[in-house]
Amino acid sequence: MATQGGTLQGGASQRGARDGGAWTGFLVMAFVVVGLMGGMATFAAQIPFERALARNAALDEVLAVGASSGGTAKLEALRPALGDSADPVLGGAGDLAAKVTAERARMWAEFGRNARDTGMRLRLALAIFTVAAAVFGAAVLRIVRRATLN
Repeated sequence: MATQGGTLQGGASQRGARDGGAWTGFLVMAFVVVGLMGGMATFAAQIPFERALARNAALDEVLAVGASSGGTAKLEALRPALGDSADPVLGGAGDLAAKVTAERARMWAEFGRNARDTGMRLRLALAIFTVAAAVFGAAVLRIVRRATLN
């Protein structure tokens, strides 16, 4: 490098080299967002299964209460925990154990579909975030490259 009056020429390239660390950190943050989204997805993916376990426990409680005497009021108290399973199980006449068995099979099938749908949505969101971060990172690096060359 040539000097002029004791100062170093090419200050722009030195400045670009110094700023490169900040831009690299900025780019790393773009990918950290993707990682955070993936981390949050691990919590969301469990929701259908946790709901199924809670509903299953409520159905077990229905069977226990149904076997005891004077359980009508107790069964009605379980209605909120049963959610959309309440009407098929508590409504109408028939054997309570048979209704619970049928509802349990329907409930597991429904929550299985919910889990697959949730997984698909989470994978789609993660793919979108990943592509967006890659495009964003490429744009940032292009800007840095142009600034360094000027």
